[in-house]
Amino acid sequence: MTSSSLSAAFPAHPVLVVMGVSGVGKSTVAALLSERLGWDFAEGDTMHPTANVEKMAAGHPLDDTDRWPWLEIVASWIRQHEEAGEPGIITCSALKRSYRDVLRGPGVVFVHLAGPTDLIGDRLSKRVDHFMPPGLLDSQVATLEPLGADEAHVVVDAGRAPETEVDEILSELDLGAGVG
Repeated sequence: MTSSSLSAAFPAHPVLVVMGVSGVGKSTVAALLSERLGWDFAEGDTMHPTANVEKMAAGHPLDDTDRWPWLEIVASWIRQHEEAGEPGIITCSALKRSYRDVLRGPGVVFVHLAGPTDLIGDRLSKRVDHFMPPGLLDSQVATLEPLGADEAHVVVDAGRAPETEVDEILSELDLGAGVG
C-alpha cells in the first residue's frame, strides 16, 4: 500500500529524499532507484560530521543541535541539484517536519520508507560495519513525525523485496528508467 501527496505540477527534475528510520532500507532502495533512473545519488549518512558518528556509535541519540549542521550539508546537496536542473536521489532520515523544512524545495519529493519496528529492528541487528546501533531505533521511531499533506511525498511499505519497492516508487511518481 502506498500513500502520496503530490502537487499537480510535479517537477521535471526532482530530487528524491529517501527517508525513514535507520534500518528501513533507505540506502538499498535509493541505490536501486539511482541505477534504474541514471540519476546522481548521495548517501546522507556519509555527510554526518565525525562527532555525530562517534556519538551514535557510542549508543547516544543525536539531538537537534547535532543534526542542524548535518541537515544543512544535505540541503546544500539538494540545492545544488535543483539550481543545476539536475535530478538526484539522497538518503536522509528526515524524521521531523522541522528537518524536512530545511530540505524542502520546489523540486523535492520525500520518499518515506515505512515498516514495522520489529522488522526494522531485526535488520539492524544483522548489520555489520554501520555506526547506528539497534538500541537507537526506539528513539528514532519516537522522533518520527508523519508527513503533511503539503509535503510532496510518497509513503511506501518497506519489508518487501527492494526491487518491488522501487517499482512502486517509480509507478507512484510516474518515472520511467532513463527519465531525467
